[in-house]
Amino acid sequence: MNDLTPISPAAGAPALARSAPHNAEAEAGLLGAILVNNEAFYRVVDFLEPQHFYLAAHQKIFATISDLIRGGKVATPITVKTSFASDEQIGDISVAAYLLRLHADATSIINVVDYAGLVYELALKRMLIGIGEDMVNAAYDNAVDANARAQIESAERQLFSLAEKGRSEQGFVGFGSALEQAIHMATAAFQRDGGLSGLPSYFRNLDNRMGGLQKSDLIILAGRPAMGKTSLATNIAYNIAKNWRGGLGPNNVMETEAGGIVGFFSLEMSSEQLATRILAEQSGVSSSRIRRGDIKPDEFEKVVMASQEMHSVPLYIDQTGGLTVGQLAARARRLKRQKGLDVLIVDYLQLLQGSSRRSSENRVQEITEITTGLKALAKELDVPILALSQLSRQVEAREDKRPQLSDLRESGSIEQDADVVLFVFREEYYLQSKEPKPGTEEHVAWVEEMERIHGLAEVIIGKQRHGPTGTAKLTFEAELTRFGDYIEDDHVAEHF
Repeated sequence: MNDLTPISPAAGAPALARSAPHNAEAEAGLLGAILVNNEAFYRVVDFLEPQHFYLAAHQKIFATISDLIRGGKVATPITVKTSFASDEQIGDISVAAYLLRLHADATSIINVVDYAGLVYELALKRMLIGIGEDMVNAAYDNAVDANARAQIESAERQLFSLAEKGRSEQGFVGFGSALEQAIHMATAAFQRDGGLSGLPSYFRNLDNRMGGLQKSDLIILAGRPAMGKTSLATNIAYNIAKNWRGGLGPNNVMETEAGGIVGFFSLEMSSEQLATRILAEQSGVSSSRIRRGDIKPDEFEKVVMASQEMHSVPLYIDQTGGLTVGQLAARARRLKRQKGLDVLIVDYLQLLQGSSRRSSENRVQEITEITTGLKALAKELDVPILALSQLSRQVEAREDKRPQLSDLRESGSIEQDADVVLFVFREEYYLQSKEPKPGTEEHVAWVEEMERIHGLAEVIIGKQRHGPTGTAKLTFEAELTRFGDYIEDDHVAEHF
């Protein structure tokens, strides 16, 4: 057996005329350094694994070294040799002679991280070649069930995973390093408008209670029909996109300085319907009148001016219905890679499908897979995901219609996986259907109550990992489906 045989980057693939990227000398120098001083192993083990070595012999040597050191033993040429057969050879020399040569030619422990980095980098390139070969082989597959769209999404998922490798696998960090990150976050919050640690929704009362939308959070926005949850989501999406400002970062890459780039999955409404809603919000002309063309010349001018201002905002809408959570993740990764992404909005949760057949047989399991998948995607992309959700009808049966966590429909996993749960509630909607007989005392009291709550909306924070629960008041213009900041009476003068 010749254990200096390279490992093929893709088993079963056609032989390549060119040799796959590797550096045998760097691998040998790294292994030799560890054999001389086992402390070097702890400097590379966080990111380096046996399969990252190109030569089969080096893979086996590193795996043996790893097993020995993890087992509390010393890794030397003598102890490593015991894992090989007595007559086994590496190239044209015995295993013992090869290990002694590695020990004798060892590089300095000072260079061990640089050598390991080179080995890892070349391994990534071989993985890239493997993904490419898999793509070619899959494209040549003419099987009836070979779906081209699924192959594209699989390739995108593998490429994104490869691009992100090593970023989140940092292991333990010293408290000093963690403290630096905390101070960096606090500094950014201090310098940002409003002093927020997260991405602002640009609704003051809501941001004051939440500190903005936090990266990697799954935020559930729930409500009964007609409460305005889609309207609030579109308001937040447009506010963030409208305020986007970017600049070149240290690596000459465009980075967000204010606002954000928004991805909006509209699984229920078409992109045209969503754009019309936002156009109504910004122009002050109701969407129903815009659709009918029932507008005056000056209102049409407002619509045109608003559309011109809206044209360049970084708000990207995907109106595809019936997406699986896997397909949504693939499209979100693509958007982040191509355009950038700071927040993702999904309207709404119950219109997504699970990726596995088994989950589709049980709706509770399917919702669990969806919420788990969205939370994992939020962490992977390092952006907040705002997912809208329906509430069960049991809300309507109660005297107090304010929603609770137990009203979340179909699965407790929504409450469990979410970092924040928000409920949209408008008491006016329920009270207007309870008008007493005119002329009675009850009717007088009803009119007074309607005046008090007219145009008032509440965003109830039912759960928040990072802060307290409570209620944020907003205003709501039903005709324009537009939310706004609620100003207390004692702050009216300050507001104006």
